[in-house]
Amino acid sequence: MEHTISLKQNHEFRRLYSKGKSVVSPYFVIYCRRTGRPVNRLGITTGVKLGNAVKRNRARRRIRALYRTQEQRLAAGYDIVIVARTRVIYGKYCELERSFEQQMKKLGLIPSQNAASSGTKQPYRKKGDKPR
Repeated sequence: MEHTISLKQNHEFRRLYSKGKSVVSPYFVIYCRRTGRPVNRLGITTGVKLGNAVKRNRARRRIRALYRTQEQRLAAGYDIVIVARTRVIYGKYCELERSFEQQMKKLGLIPSQNAASSGTKQPYRKKGDKPR
């Protein structure tokens, strides 16, 4: 995580919970808030309800890996807190990836494909022409 700093202070987490935007999925809840810093700050929360320390650490590792794969695509200057839910431990990784990406798009941290490709024109094709 080269462009990310860890959130560690309790008051920073509480500020995000109260003033940040949030989205919910079966695997996690994501809170984010714009800070204007040149880097993102990430916090991961795993409660005792998830299970013992081994399961909580596994959930944190999976979430960190999800974040790392999408880090280059994320907008900079946000505080992000990810709260793990029980299904994150047992869910398939591809489902976790899909859910994580959808939630980040909902929050506006990943630009949607339509906005990114609006500047490029599609070639004109007549009816019956096959795409190349």
